[in-house]
Amino acid sequence: MSRDLTTVVLNALDDQTVYPFFAVDLLFDDDKAIYLWTGSGTKTINDKDYIGTGNLLNISTVEETSEIAVKGAVLTLSGVPSEVLSLALSEPYQGRRCNLYFGVMGDTTSYVELFSGYMDQMNIEESADTSTIQLSVENKLVDLERSRVARYTSAYQKSLYPLDRGLDFVESLQTKELTWGRKSGN
Repeated sequence: MSRDLTTVVLNALDDQTVYPFFAVDLLFDDDKAIYLWTGSGTKTINDKDYIGTGNLLNISTVEETSEIAVKGAVLTLSGVPSEVLSLALSEPYQGRRCNLYFGVMGDTTSYVELFSGYMDQMNIEESADTSTIQLSVENKLVDLERSRVARYTSAYQKSLYPLDRGLDFVESLQTKELTWGRKSGN
């Protein structure tokens, strides 16, 4: 998927001094979310407050191909205090949404979405004072590889739409003999 850079981003990239950044949305259950960016301090982007991580947040190369291929990325957060680590261990994360953005700061802040997908696996390396969390995220195209468990039966349809009778007679059609066209022998 090609990215359309906004005019503001393109103009900012042409400036003599460029202030690029990356931002990450980690969207958990129950409206819990963690918003991080690669700058310092708190930065409001699109009405969300992003916590500055400086050089403690590392984002691997985000690959795109011209084929339909599932390419993921790896986010590494270093220097994590032990109290934040316990939150990472207790919060369900697999299959939750993750968005990555590239932006440029100047008179205005402009950004473009680089990646949208799901959190997959978390590896944690602990030391006495701090830890490193490495989170693998998979592209949302991974949904194309998942099997769908749907049946064209009346019972399945009613589990979705209780008043729908559209598939009530499908089972009786399985053994029904249909005559098509003229009867033979006339």
